[in-house]
Amino acid sequence: METVMEHDSHNFNSNDHSSNNHSSNKHSSKNNSSQSSAQNLDNQSPSSDKQLSGLASNWYSLPTKRSFIVLLVTFSIIFLSAFGAKNLYFRGDYNIFFEGTNKQLMAFEEIETTFAKTDNLAIVIAPNDGNVFTPETLTLIQNLTVDSWQIPYSSRVDSLANYQHTEAIEDDLLVEDLLYEEYPHTPERIAKVKLIALNEPLLRNSLVSAAGDVTVVNVTVQLPEVDKTAEVQEVIAAINIMIDKYQAEYPDVAFHKAGIVAMNNAFMMSAQEDSSTLVPLMLLVVLVFLTFMLRSFFSVVATLLVIISSIVATMGLSGWAGMFLSTATVNVPTLVLTLAVADCVHVIVTMRQAMQRGMDKAQAIQYSTQLNAMPILITSVTTAIGFLMMNMSDSPVLRDFGNLSALGVIIACFLSVTMLPALLKILPIKTLKPIQASQEKVTFMDRLGDFVVANRKALLPISTLVIVGAAALIPLNKVNDESVKYFDTSSEFRQAADFMEETISGMTNISIAVKTNESQAIADPVFLKAVGDFSEWLRVQPEIDHVATLSDVYMRLNKNMHGDDDSYYQLPLNRELAAQYLLLYEMSLPYGLDLNNQINVDKSSIKMVLTVDNLGSVELVELEERIYTWFAANAPQYEVLASSPSLMFAHIGETNMASMLSTLPITLVLISGLMIFALRSTRLGMISLVPNIAPAIIGFGLWALISGEINLGLSVVVTLTLGIVVDDAVHFLSKYQRARMEGQSAEEAVRYAFHTVGRALWITTVVLVAGFSVLAMSSFRLNSDMGLLSSIVIFIALVVDFILLPSLLMIFDKKTHYQAESNSIKSDLGSNTASTSPQAVSAIAK
Repeated sequence: METVMEHDSHNFNSNDHSSNNHSSNKHSSKNNSSQSSAQNLDNQSPSSDKQLSGLASNWYSLPTKRSFIVLLVTFSIIFLSAFGAKNLYFRGDYNIFFEGTNKQLMAFEEIETTFAKTDNLAIVIAPNDGNVFTPETLTLIQNLTVDSWQIPYSSRVDSLANYQHTEAIEDDLLVEDLLYEEYPHTPERIAKVKLIALNEPLLRNSLVSAAGDVTVVNVTVQLPEVDKTAEVQEVIAAINIMIDKYQAEYPDVAFHKAGIVAMNNAFMMSAQEDSSTLVPLMLLVVLVFLTFMLRSFFSVVATLLVIISSIVATMGLSGWAGMFLSTATVNVPTLVLTLAVADCVHVIVTMRQAMQRGMDKAQAIQYSTQLNAMPILITSVTTAIGFLMMNMSDSPVLRDFGNLSALGVIIACFLSVTMLPALLKILPIKTLKPIQASQEKVTFMDRLGDFVVANRKALLPISTLVIVGAAALIPLNKVNDESVKYFDTSSEFRQAADFMEETISGMTNISIAVKTNESQAIADPVFLKAVGDFSEWLRVQPEIDHVATLSDVYMRLNKNMHGDDDSYYQLPLNRELAAQYLLLYEMSLPYGLDLNNQINVDKSSIKMVLTVDNLGSVELVELEERIYTWFAANAPQYEVLASSPSLMFAHIGETNMASMLSTLPITLVLISGLMIFALRSTRLGMISLVPNIAPAIIGFGLWALISGEINLGLSVVVTLTLGIVVDDAVHFLSKYQRARMEGQSAEEAVRYAFHTVGRALWITTVVLVAGFSVLAMSSFRLNSDMGLLSSIVIFIALVVDFILLPSLLMIFDKKTHYQAESNSIKSDLGSNTASTSPQAVSAIAK
């Protein structure tokens, strides 16, 4: 698994052998020629005694010579890091996805500061008989409304029971609860309540369905926000107790919980489910996989200790840094686990190969550590760069996800060359039997290498057509975030939101603040007409289910003050009269049901609330643009501000994708620079760009066929996977370059690369794909989509490096000065080279 850096370490890896050194009659004369040159290459291996005397004087011998000291130091560092975990806490609210300077978040906070906060929990009541206007259900609504005031942090409760109905009684204005407790539920009274409820614009499709089969008790809470997650849990716990009580009393009624508070709780529950199921599942997958591949119990134990230490240190250091856990960062352990396994596999596989060549355990561990240190470092750094590029994301939790993942990658890299060798030294791992030459066989990777070499002229245009075809599909993807659909259909919140959308209205709200910038100006007939016209325009928009607007209150009051004459159901035309109506109405409202959620203190602004279908981000943003366009054309004198959590999510996916794409060139430059440094070849470094970019192009092209929607989670996949994808190219190119430097042709060098690293690349890819596939099982869509697409891209990367990269090398790498470079390297080696036994070729073939 070496890169060309190995030439600087005064020796070559004696387990590098040509895939063509076989006696099989299936090989052509060309393969036999390659076999001979490969054997010459393998003969450039160090003698054990001289090599190991040099090894003993270097840092990589410390884990085996001072195993207990190394373990003491590393475990001490891990313990100190882990102690920071006591500072970790969890946040599950939607605010964590947005930067404080986010334009939509600032608008939403301004609206909430000006008017009452809108954090709510909607209790949806659905009687099995499909009729809420029965004595039993109306009594349930009354009692549930009263009890809802006792929910922690409750500041307002709205329902059919306490809706403030107004009507004229001679010259007086009567304002009372629609389900006034002193009125018995007689058929006549119920008929009147039903008539009012189904015809009142403020109630229909908001607190009661148009069909009268479902109703809602809406609880508004004012959270102190000292610990918002704990406060949300407290609210949910109280509501669950209350619902359980009423469910026992009313078994024929279904209850659902929707609203912002329920969504925050769903974020939290998703994170808890992921942490309690995905990480243990991935550990199980790793155990099974490593046990099957390595067939060494203590090697698996050593790997698990490195994995656990990497995760513990990463999360502990995040605690010291004052970070918190969220729906995104709770899955960092899964990624760290996956990447740590890939590092450990390199070290353990090389150690076992060395032991099969006759080295004792300590020698084999030193040899493997020396050989793999630089490749692991290069691939870890490129992977970390990809994760760190997520700092350009507009979402704070995605930046935290990238930073923690990058930290975990570097920690795993460090432990895989310090703790792992020390553990392998002290654990009772038995020495393996040397493999005999007679046991050598042709492997699948040898046959794949022969196939690629034989068909290189056809594979390159075919690969090009696949890439071009996938690129043509990419525009079919649409950036589309729908916060409700972040949750799996098995989620209680998702079920409630879907049920509510089917029966009453969507759960998606948009708050619209309309400012006159003049005190008491909301009673101005010009302003009222503009608001009335805007409200009517909104109601004919196909996406909008309900409009809560002050103009409806004014029209109802105007009708009441004219003896409930329907012809006066219109906006008052006199400013003083309108102000008096509103004052009289406000003075009649009970505590907690005032108009502070619609009117600001000096009556210069109003707030309207739209309830729309659970739309995707594209449709929501388009609706927002239409709202601003209407005011610009019809009432430009007024200032308008629209925002909501759903609207914030609608914007962030698009802006996040734009910011991620803007960082892609920087990421490519950094990784290309590392590749050129690692390979010491500008030509190979530039060729490597194609297989590094192609997987993302093909992956997103396939995604257009799989889903076609790019959400917030998918917007980071390109930068997230780019560093990981580089791993395959680094190892393949380093072997290829090694063979070329020994005088082999490009075709022979490709065969050599397949033979020496093909199986190892397959193993590490399977580990990475398994890790991201486990993440794809998350019930939270941002994580599951990210895991699925990342696993697709990583697997495609292996296919590209096995098909496209060799074809590019054989066609475009025709230079012949490798031999001169090789002679210079050989002169540096001096007498540190000796012949290699045939067993080595057999061992690598196995």
